[in-house]
Amino acid sequence: MRAALDLIASRVAVLADTMRTSAEAVPMVLVGGGSILLPDHLPGFDKVVRPREFAVANAIGAAIAQVGGEVDRVFSGTGRSRDTILDEAKGEAAEKAVLAGAAPESVRIVEVDELPMAYLPGDAIRIRVKAIGDLILEERK
Repeated sequence: MRAALDLIASRVAVLADTMRTSAEAVPMVLVGGGSILLPDHLPGFDKVVRPREFAVANAIGAAIAQVGGEVDRVFSGTGRSRDTILDEAKGEAAEKAVLAGAAPESVRIVEVDELPMAYLPGDAIRIRVKAIGDLILEERK
């Protein structure tokens, strides 16, 4: 069994090495149920990282993709300025991104849509804000 696991680790390391975009040392990010079969050190990589919930990630793209948070709701404009309402929506979207696993310092607003709703009282406006940030990668302990 040890020989089979060593062969698997060697083949994964060689295959991953062919996908490098740089000669610099990079971490190996392991996800998916089968990743538990790989050791905590692989030849050619400076470290092995398994994100939180790595066993249920279905693809490397899902694990390294940016994490998002979104707000889509109707705000009452009565007594508040447009900038105040937008700041509130942006703050909520950023908070949702952090709760989803984004590093707080990396979160940024990437999309803002405003739709005035003249048919509703109180200067209602529908606002949709999307925030994204880098996934916090934690090493498995």
